[in-house]
Amino acid sequence: MDTITTPRTPTAPEPVAVPAPARRDPSGVGVIRTTAVAVLASDPITGEGTSLGLRRHPGLRLLQDDEFPVADVALVLATRVTEETMTRLEECSARSRNPGLGIVLVTESIREHQVLRAVDLGLRGLLWRQQCDFDKVLEVVRRVAVGGTDLPPAVQGWLVDGFRSVQRDVLGPRGLTTAGLETREVAVLRLLADGLDTADIARELSYSERTIKNIVSGMMTRLGFRNRTHAVVHAIRTGVL
Repeated sequence: MDTITTPRTPTAPEPVAVPAPARRDPSGVGVIRTTAVAVLASDPITGEGTSLGLRRHPGLRLLQDDEFPVADVALVLATRVTEETMTRLEECSARSRNPGLGIVLVTESIREHQVLRAVDLGLRGLLWRQQCDFDKVLEVVRRVAVGGTDLPPAVQGWLVDGFRSVQRDVLGPRGLTTAGLETREVAVLRLLADGLDTADIARELSYSERTIKNIVSGMMTRLGFRNRTHAVVHAIRTGVL
């Protein structure tokens, strides 16, 4: 299993910072968005230094431990990603009441299987500890707070390879797609999107009309679609059409 470890440099990174209670835009146009940030560090000194930096930065609200469930961003600082770090990320995900929670991880070393687990838990930003400074961490936290991502190229490669592996080795042999649809359901949805009715689809796919109706009905029940249009939209949004 591959591991990425960043090279050390002579200087240590500055305390980290990031976007604190909503404040009025000086132009009078509106209110500047406040980002609620929770800091979780593997050692108290790093955590306290980072927290001090956050408290001084406008546009950010540093959360206490009991406020963590409302965090927009969880900033996790770890020298190396260990099983303890992964447990911490799992706790972040479990405690959050914010479906848009994004995790930013600052570390020196992480392994491929840990990245795949972390992304599933909400990881959206990853920075190498010895190659980032205060401003870079701030930039990534802000980006993640609005739904963006920032991952090193090698980590992006791992994710692409993992996605392809799941499709090839797990979903494909079972006739499934990453959208949760069976391959024959995708074929039906593609023809629905082209405006064909049940009879036309049956002729096109060499099925009976009853079979097409059963395929559509089973798909809508299993995935909770309200109607055929909803099913087509889902397929488009998830990239299978």
